[in-house]
Amino acid sequence: MFNKHIKTFQYGNQTVTLETGEIARQAAGTVKISMGDTVVLVAVTAAKEVKPGQDFFPLTVDYLERTYAAGKIPGGFFKREGKQSEKEILTSRLIDRPIRPLFPEGFFNDIQIVAMVVSVDPEIDSDIPAMLGASAALLLTGVPFAGPIGAARVGYINGEYVLNPTKAQLTRSQLDLVVAGTEKAVLMVESEADVLSEETMLGAVVFGHEQMQAAIRAINEFADEVNPEVWDWQPPAADETLEAKVRELAGATIDAAFKIKQKQARTAKLDEAWAAVEAALITEETDTLLANQIRGIFKDLEKEVVRGQILEGQPRIDGRDTRTVRPINIQTGVLPRTHGSALFTRGETQSLATATLGTQRDEQIIDALSGEYTDRFMLHYNFPPYSTGEVGRMGAPKRREIGHGRLAKRALLAVLPDVEDFSYTMRVVSEITESNGSSSMASVCAGCLSLLNAGVPLKSHVAGIAMGLILDGNKFAVLTDILGDEDHLGDMDFKVAGTTAGVTALQMDIKIQGITKEIMQIALAQAKEARLKILSQMQQAVEGPQELSAHAPRLFTMKIHQDKIRDVIGKGGETIRALTAETGTEINIAEDGTITIAASTSEAGEAAKRRIEAITAEVEVGKVYEGTVIKILDNNVGAIVSVMPGKDGLVHISQISHERVKNVSDYLQIGQQVKVKALEIDDRGRVRLSIKALLEKAPQEFKPAEN
Repeated sequence: MFNKHIKTFQYGNQTVTLETGEIARQAAGTVKISMGDTVVLVAVTAAKEVKPGQDFFPLTVDYLERTYAAGKIPGGFFKREGKQSEKEILTSRLIDRPIRPLFPEGFFNDIQIVAMVVSVDPEIDSDIPAMLGASAALLLTGVPFAGPIGAARVGYINGEYVLNPTKAQLTRSQLDLVVAGTEKAVLMVESEADVLSEETMLGAVVFGHEQMQAAIRAINEFADEVNPEVWDWQPPAADETLEAKVRELAGATIDAAFKIKQKQARTAKLDEAWAAVEAALITEETDTLLANQIRGIFKDLEKEVVRGQILEGQPRIDGRDTRTVRPINIQTGVLPRTHGSALFTRGETQSLATATLGTQRDEQIIDALSGEYTDRFMLHYNFPPYSTGEVGRMGAPKRREIGHGRLAKRALLAVLPDVEDFSYTMRVVSEITESNGSSSMASVCAGCLSLLNAGVPLKSHVAGIAMGLILDGNKFAVLTDILGDEDHLGDMDFKVAGTTAGVTALQMDIKIQGITKEIMQIALAQAKEARLKILSQMQQAVEGPQELSAHAPRLFTMKIHQDKIRDVIGKGGETIRALTAETGTEINIAEDGTITIAASTSEAGEAAKRRIEAITAEVEVGKVYEGTVIKILDNNVGAIVSVMPGKDGLVHISQISHERVKNVSDYLQIGQQVKVKALEIDDRGRVRLSIKALLEKAPQEFKPAEN
């Protein structure tokens, strides 16, 4: 009934198994991939025909996590999975980015990849298996795909690279890097680093590429065993006559457009060129494939102009050379009521970033397959259509916005203060108000400046820069601070963020079939040169953390013994509710006894702190207290005196006076304020007090209570 094929290989410390032929047999290609107990089912479908009017390659990637994979039932009213989480969106992008450039130009058939996590080991992330499974499943479809790709996670622990580290190992790692590529070259890098050198980062990429060869070999052997039917697809043949017509109609206008430095004017000129081509060569009766071929020729003409100028050493579109960063303008404190704000402008790219400080209750709660956890730092990136002068729909953030926000967040994580030193929850929002290349790196710079403006004691300034690449045979040029057109018409988008000491985040996407170690090395060195220039300007604008905003909450941290937590909370939360209501503060208590008090004023915070200190204080032997008599004991035994909230002690009749006391009530009454000295605390915590110990020998100095 089943025609199963299985391939197993060793990948670092994990055993990986590829299976097909048993599940989802009606998909064009299906692979169940296991890495330890983590299992991902990847199914690929491909449309045999191009949809009418289709003028782009419609690749769709959906990575989905099923909660049953972790033995959990979803929360919420409906008790089923809902919209994709950030983790699912980011992993979908990880799968998409290295696969997309391996499809040929002119291929416009729908391809859908669905990667579904059906079992998960909390120690083994499902993203690497999902990427490998997608690569293998695509090969089994027989579509024109220049794969397979391999993928690897690289850690850096105690000065050594680690292949596919576990979740526990990553807590000790200075690096979390995912790299993907083909047998010959690297296609994609995504990383977060704890201020590592460019040499260490490059070494990690090379190490990952070397190690992934085992996965590439195994996938190839697996596909050879299955032996899928390969599509008989050929790219449209070159039509020299058609190319000549398009060049005649638009060549001169395209050339003139790329001599215009201002983006909007340049775009308008290119639109004019395309309108001339469309009017002359495309009608309602034009075949979809022919229309796509005409669009491809037009795009090739754009590439020819831009790339040719750069490779010949001519100035770039906006007149710069390959190493110059566009002019930068920095303003901080631009919004009066936010906790921190900064406006960072680099050429025609601009980010308005705000920083907001909150308390522990503002932390983001994340319900992941591996378990629930909280995050005290959030960075959200918004890209409204007006930033590019366009009309568009405003709504929920798209995948690109989620990805750019996560990259900017990764860049800043390494310099955030430790929670012990700065217990605030922090949220940065980057509003992209203008865009012409590398708005994510502008978000890094603006986000860093807004945090400093809010008074966050960052360990260092962080800046980011985007690099581009023009590659033609053996000739290439690495471009610093790329424009949107250079990104669109170039071969690489290489983003590097870091401090003066090293790299904190790196992201690379290649639009061709990979680049070499030598090109990456040049790009990293050139990016460092640009980053240091930007950091110098940022440091001149804001030397360090500024004074905490008057509108930010004041946090006070103290530590109590764990046994005292119940005293602060009180029966049914009565004590802590009274404390917060009476002092106007917010009080959070951690399991280890750490208390964080959030207050709008220093006075309110100090008042709450004193109240808690009083509740949790211990009676000390030999210390004198101002107490209140709360009970006269029967049989003339003595009196109970409250010396602090919740702390009472016994004054025995013999400890009231140097004289012989016949009746306690002759000396003490309920509600009376008396000074007492702590004599002893027994093994059961009972306190013995004395009034007599504070009296001189002359009994007349002690005045009995008035009846």
